[in-house]
Amino acid sequence: MEKKRCNFSFGAKEYHATDKFVIYHDTRWCKPEHRDRELFAMLILEGMQAGVSWNLILNKEDNFRKAFDGFDPEIVANYDDAKLEELMQDPGIIRNRQKLKAAVTNAKAFLQVQKEFGSFDTYIWGFTGGKVIDHHLADVKDMPAKDALSEKVSKDLRKRGFKFAGPVIIYSYLQGIGVINDHWEYCDYR
Repeated sequence: MEKKRCNFSFGAKEYHATDKFVIYHDTRWCKPEHRDRELFAMLILEGMQAGVSWNLILNKEDNFRKAFDGFDPEIVANYDDAKLEELMQDPGIIRNRQKLKAAVTNAKAFLQVQKEFGSFDTYIWGFTGGKVIDHHLADVKDMPAKDALSEKVSKDLRKRGFKFAGPVIIYSYLQGIGVINDHWEYCDYR
């Protein structure tokens, strides 16, 4: 018997179990993530997604990981203009100068948060006391683009100097790292 998935996973086209979007839905989306490097990676990927589809980001994710030195925030924080120019020439990633500069800015802010809290994990999961917020959704119309939590986290991140960290991006980020579980009630992957 085929497993049920959140209906947004299929959208207007037919997906298959080997599609990156389906694999992401089944194995990573709304699953608690606590590794700092992966928390940084998802923050950068979510920022890159602004204005484009998540499918595009997933299809370029391997390229992003290679181009951004495995999303090591200590390395990314030291990118200079020459490295940004190199990234601007890389057809395998999103070549938006503002987003690329934001990745460097966010790496520096990320390192500051690690220094202050001991880990980014402690900081980000601290907003919910380490608990997953499970919305028990019945339908796509029940999923907000942002909520009070994403507003609060966004405000704090921006106060700390993070860019591309508005409440809509942060809501998606919180889903992506499992702080928020928005799998439909009937989804076998919740």
